[in-house]
Amino acid sequence: MNPFEYARQAQNRQLRRRQRIRPPTKKDQPQRSPSQKTGDLAEQRACEHVIAHGARVLARQLAARFGEIDLVLWHQNQLVFLEVRQRSHTGYGGALASVNRDKQRRLILSAQQWLPTLSQRYFHGKLPSCRFDVIAIEGETLRWIQNAFDQP
Repeated sequence: MNPFEYARQAQNRQLRRRQRIRPPTKKDQPQRSPSQKTGDLAEQRACEHVIAHGARVLARQLAARFGEIDLVLWHQNQLVFLEVRQRSHTGYGGALASVNRDKQRRLILSAQQWLPTLSQRYFHGKLPSCRFDVIAIEGETLRWIQNAFDQP
């Protein structure tokens, strides 16, 4: 048998193995901690709120080297990087105060990492006007602070 026939047989074996692999099920997905589940519910609530106010959600939970961007929106002709913060009590300044300088820096770095991909995907490579917003959820109160901070 020639080497090309061996290669063809090896490829066919590999294809058969891939066909036997079942698609991932819900059991195979990693379990979320209670605090992650609470955060997911807060993000869902914030998502519904911004959609009701005319924003279009482009992406959710964009993981980056420096952190995660909760929501990316298109609102009022601007690309919006939205951070969702939830606190059950107002101790230590509450939800809004938790977006300190360090968190702002990490959000900016994460946005800079994703900006080329987002501009290519949604804006034909043109760089849109951007802003950083925060949604603070404390109990039943939801506050959307637009242009919460600027890039230094």
